[in-house]
Amino acid sequence: MTLSISVDEALDPGLTSFLKTARSVVVLTGAGVSAESGVPTFRDAQQGFWARHDPMQLATPDGFARDPGLVWDWYQWRRKLIAETSPNAGHRAIAELAGQLPGLVVITQNVDGFHQLAGSRHVLELHGNIQRSICSRTRRDIPASWLDAHPDRSPVPSPHHPQGLARPDVVWFGESLDEKLLGAAFAAAQACDLVIVAGTSGVVHPAASIPAVAVEHGARMIEVNPVQTELSRLADWRLVGPSATWLPRLVESLSK
Repeated sequence: MTLSISVDEALDPGLTSFLKTARSVVVLTGAGVSAESGVPTFRDAQQGFWARHDPMQLATPDGFARDPGLVWDWYQWRRKLIAETSPNAGHRAIAELAGQLPGLVVITQNVDGFHQLAGSRHVLELHGNIQRSICSRTRRDIPASWLDAHPDRSPVPSPHHPQGLARPDVVWFGESLDEKLLGAAFAAAQACDLVIVAGTSGVVHPAASIPAVAVEHGARMIEVNPVQTELSRLADWRLVGPSATWLPRLVESLSK
């Protein structure tokens, strides 16, 4: 049975007790966590000029093949939006939890790199990182210094292949997630005794399957979200409200 707790209520003593004794913890984060920093969600990131373009068409290999300059410029614009924001209290609290709970693994659907900026070390980025660029032909990393040396090229040519172009190191629609990374995420889910799910709707697979796998292998689940989701039925505790409010409260509970 799920226990729902609103932000004006105290944490359940049973939750606090279990959190203190957890041996292996997985934290799965989605777009809602970064939205609290002001980062537009994928489908909300359409403003001004970009409102006339469908993100479902831009974020695809076919879209890049049709107009690589347009896709590159869209991602450069999204990078600018991210640069104007910063990690919030929820990101920082997850990093603090990692310092107090052994074996904590962060699995994120977000591509902004905010978990690392906030201090988290063990982060599995299922959908990549928008701050990194790779060669469209070889998939090799392209350093920022190379991009800076070609500020007027759109897209930037790759240093690794004569027909290659720089593209963001993110997983596009129609592309598969990295099998090794995904395997590590599901292995962590199978081994954990607590899974904390924050800011995700639970509709994007295979990430949405990670909490279910954890629960099937005996883990208990905390969901942090202002609204009910597809995953709410799996939760032992639902913390109803923003992750930037609830996650710091979880950190505080460990010191009481």
